[in-house]
Amino acid sequence: MANNFLALAFVCNDGGSSSGHLSPRPRYPSMPRYPKGVTAAEGSSMDTMAMAKAYFCVTGMTCSACAGSVEKSIKRLPGIREAVVDVLNNRAQVLFYPTFVNEETIREAIEDAGFEATLDREESNERNVQVCRMRIKGMTCTSCSSTVESALQAIQGVLKAQVALATEEAEVHYDPNLLSYNQILVAIEDTGFEATLISTGEDMSKIYLQVEGVRTERSMRLIENSLQALPGVQGIEIHPEFNKVSLSYKPDLTGPRNFINVIEETGSRRFKAKIFPEEGGRRNTHRKEEIKQYYRSFLWSLLFTIPVFLTSMVLMYIPGTKHGLDSKVVNMLTVGEIIRWVLSTPVQFIIGRRFYSGAYKALRHGSANMDVLIALGTNAAYFYSVYSVLRAATSHSFKGTDFFETSAMLISFILLGKYLEVLAKGKTSNAIAKLMNLTPDTAILLTLDSEGNVVGEQEIDSRLIQKNDVIKIIPGAKVASDGFVIWGQSHVNESMITGEARPVSKRKGDTVIGGTVNENGVLHIKATRVGSESALSQIVRLVESAQMAKAPVQRFADRISKYFVPLVILISFSTWLSWFLAGRFHAYPDSWIPSSMDSFELALQFGISVMVIACPCALGLATPTAVMVGTGVGASQGVLIKGGQALESAHKVNCIVFDKTGTLTIGKPVVVNTKLLTNMVLQEFYELVAAAEVNSEHPLAKAIVEYAKKLRDEENPAWPEARDFVSITGHGVKATVRNKEVIVGNKNLMVEHNVVVPADAEDILAEAEEMAQTGILVSISGEVVGVLAISDPLKPSAQEVISILRSMKIRSIMVTGDNWGTANSIAKEVGIETVIAEAKPEQKAEKVKDLQASGCIVAMVGDGINDSPALVAADVGVAIGAGTDIAIEAADIVLMKSNLEDVITAIDLSRKTFWRIRLNYIWALGYNLLGIPIAAGALFPSTGFRLPPWIAGAAMAASSVSVVCCSLLLKYYRRPKKLDNLEIRGISIE
Repeated sequence: MANNFLALAFVCNDGGSSSGHLSPRPRYPSMPRYPKGVTAAEGSSMDTMAMAKAYFCVTGMTCSACAGSVEKSIKRLPGIREAVVDVLNNRAQVLFYPTFVNEETIREAIEDAGFEATLDREESNERNVQVCRMRIKGMTCTSCSSTVESALQAIQGVLKAQVALATEEAEVHYDPNLLSYNQILVAIEDTGFEATLISTGEDMSKIYLQVEGVRTERSMRLIENSLQALPGVQGIEIHPEFNKVSLSYKPDLTGPRNFINVIEETGSRRFKAKIFPEEGGRRNTHRKEEIKQYYRSFLWSLLFTIPVFLTSMVLMYIPGTKHGLDSKVVNMLTVGEIIRWVLSTPVQFIIGRRFYSGAYKALRHGSANMDVLIALGTNAAYFYSVYSVLRAATSHSFKGTDFFETSAMLISFILLGKYLEVLAKGKTSNAIAKLMNLTPDTAILLTLDSEGNVVGEQEIDSRLIQKNDVIKIIPGAKVASDGFVIWGQSHVNESMITGEARPVSKRKGDTVIGGTVNENGVLHIKATRVGSESALSQIVRLVESAQMAKAPVQRFADRISKYFVPLVILISFSTWLSWFLAGRFHAYPDSWIPSSMDSFELALQFGISVMVIACPCALGLATPTAVMVGTGVGASQGVLIKGGQALESAHKVNCIVFDKTGTLTIGKPVVVNTKLLTNMVLQEFYELVAAAEVNSEHPLAKAIVEYAKKLRDEENPAWPEARDFVSITGHGVKATVRNKEVIVGNKNLMVEHNVVVPADAEDILAEAEEMAQTGILVSISGEVVGVLAISDPLKPSAQEVISILRSMKIRSIMVTGDNWGTANSIAKEVGIETVIAEAKPEQKAEKVKDLQASGCIVAMVGDGINDSPALVAADVGVAIGAGTDIAIEAADIVLMKSNLEDVITAIDLSRKTFWRIRLNYIWALGYNLLGIPIAAGALFPSTGFRLPPWIAGAAMAASSVSVVCCSLLLKYYRRPKKLDNLEIRGISIE
């Protein structure tokens, strides 16, 4: 219980401590688990209900007895799951079921106990936000996604909703106090689209198990009760039709192997459990199923359409078959017309029913999409043909022309286009699929005895790894989980995660990332982050979120889509009417009319062509497909771009503000120079110095000890004993080593201990300070014997990166909290002209805002910790950090390596991606602006060129595919050649 209290501690508004001092558990009879009037059976269903959390400011509490009284009053209410009162900070946190109780009732209960209470709405709202992701089937263009997004944003309790057409997914941020994800699913389905839940905010640690041997509902209930009893299990959902169990759990307390063991030991050991086969592959499964559906529909359509095409376009010109097809059946009705009618009807109403369904759903909600255009165009051709056939059957003289081939071929070509489009769209998300496939299928689990010796090993499914498991990684195998090395030494290739080309040395204590490849040695690692907590899962989630986020330029397509389809229908009708009236009043020569049709039919063909050539899909796919590919390519190169907003802002950047420590410099002090003033072996000198410094926690002391370790070439060398150790804050240390007094520190420390500093040492100190280095004097037995120079060295590529940015017409500025002398020295060395030193975090943010006010588009590059205010204030925040320590929250772009040149890669990639988006829009708009007039017959009077409806439909399908393929070309992106030259010259960062 104490752990629960600590976990629920509150942060005081005035910045007070949040630790402990919570009221002890009050001594009063335990409250009933479920509210009054609710049976145990009904109450058990409450465990899966959406819970809400509220925070109250409670005034008047003076001791733990007061807190106990408040807690007791709250817990007596129906629907309270948990209540914790913090007497120190005058706060109360309540976890409750909104179905049974609300915040006002809880507040009144606290006041009834004799204390004043107010609901902290700001904190409650901030913490009561859940995120769910859903897959939406049936969206074809921007109009569809806009309809769904508008419907979601209109729901009370939805704080933010994003719908991505390219991924066919929605991400919804909502208040669980006001609605559940089931209500969101219903709202999407009310708009006419099919929605399925992918994940909720509670799915951070969730696993699906398949249970074999279950024959009755009682057996499944027995398994559920057994699992529910395990510590750390937060929720269980049973799907009896699939014998499937989904569990949400706390990975610190339990894991999937425990669940499988419990299931298999329940009920006389007749049950068997394993991870559900589809776990982890749901996105690909959905995409493959969609591709199969379109492929099957296209083949069936082709089966009926080819005979229709042959009877109307080919066989009519062969004398023998022409006579047979022209044979009369009833009055003027021919055999050919009956064959075409019979074959085109299944294509129109069975194979093409998806277009009717999509059009109906769109129109029902007051919008119009591509399905509306297709349904109108094909119906116009089909029903005019039916009219023509029926009139021929009832007339002795009418000889009409049918367009059954138009409707059938239109549907066939559109299905082919949709098949190719879905195939291409699947490739845009390849980056996520590749990341997800990095984790190995199996892992070798080691069993250790109490002394840490290996007593057994077992091959298991990698998804069964639990926190604190010890895993064996053999040469050539993938690391199965995030963790740290407890035994062994090797090199690990981390390029697939961080983009770093060189293998990284790993030894005891070093961290490893799941999905990387062990190269040459055996490692034993202890798992620290498993499943959805792993670095790989976090990267996948980040890339998925990036692909959901819309670029501002997407609003352009959204605005057009609202008016596009109604405008096309108006143009189509106007085209038909203009040509029909022109023909009726003989405004053009009769020779213009083809021999096989009359003026009405010619006008109808022009009208249908206009309707089916217009393509809102190409406009809708122009931005999201490029963003998907661009963010995926960035992730593969160790540059994580958080969506379209970051891409759009980054391509405009003309000023970059760099932090110094950890950004331009390595961020870790190292010994860069040693000068001995007496004849002495360097190793012996450092043994004495390290022995004195090893007891100090100062960063400079640690740098000296690390350097001394390299001279000894040992992992944990034993240093001589240091007696009488004294640390003088701000000056250095003093100790007795091997009966010699060793003093390590600055000049003031030497003067205090009456140690004479020779002129040579003074010169070395002055030289070090000019080079932005820290000079440290070493005295042994009252005599200065050496001077150490310690510096936070520049990253090897810093100077070249600043030079390349200058050639890209991007201004560089350095803002640092360090002193002016060091800052100016570093800036001069890398070639930065503008420097701001001794700046606090909030002053860095102010400088960014000043630059923005002067008209600059500013990117801030920092380590994402003390630079967070500036990262948020900048147009583009770029965080530099190792792959497992990413400043994800504050930054818009995260560089997973510590390589400074990736700043250039990020900007260059954003420029290339945005150029591709522009190209997509030029093509999509140009296609419609040129295609619609040609389809309307603009070239017909001068050239006699006429675009048949089925060719117009094929052109429409091709336009969507071409936009997606144009975006896919981004997959071949290569970073600027100047950066490759840096690597050739050996400029890289270890």
